[in-house]
Amino acid sequence: MMDEGKRRRFPTGDLARVAVFAALIAVLGLPGSFNVLGNAVPITLQTLGVMLAGAILGTWRAALAVVVLLVLVIAGLPLLSGGRGGLGVLAGPSAGFLLGWIAGAAVTGWLVERAGRSPSFVQLLVACVVGGIGVVYLFGIPVQAAVTGVSLGNTAWLTMIFLPGDAVKAVLASLVARGTQRAYPDAVPAVHRERLRAGGEH
Repeated sequence: MMDEGKRRRFPTGDLARVAVFAALIAVLGLPGSFNVLGNAVPITLQTLGVMLAGAILGTWRAALAVVVLLVLVIAGLPLLSGGRGGLGVLAGPSAGFLLGWIAGAAVTGWLVERAGRSPSFVQLLVACVVGGIGVVYLFGIPVQAAVTGVSLGNTAWLTMIFLPGDAVKAVLASLVARGTQRAYPDAVPAVHRERLRAGGEH
């Protein structure tokens, strides 16, 4: 019973990794943001951090990293691009995209976990595109349409402006994740999970 209880505890190393990726996503907001063609949702680099979190941390740790960041933002810290923060971000046109970060990171991580002990660049790219783009848009577009009063179709069309930049982010995240995982096998979610199950986390 004691051993089982120890396995269920949140490993210290995982706490550190979650904190590091929450900080990384925040840092990627420092360059700021800009709006294109009147779109109410700005273009930022922070989605890159969401993709990286999923690709390296796996499902639950990646989602938790985003949750930590958003909790700090809601508490008032200006950690979103452009120095945004406070409860008001959940009432703005970006709210759905922010919530989509949680699901997007989790889905990206889940797909990478399914790729096994040595995910290829293509597998990482597919995970980043599906989770970091598709899932995030799935949450973001309907909420943006509801908040702005613009039709769902027009909002989806406006969101297509993000696609080229997000595709570049997905490629970059996949390259970084692939290189990191080659150098540091524990950065592969499936490997990390196996070590946890074997009691190798310390």
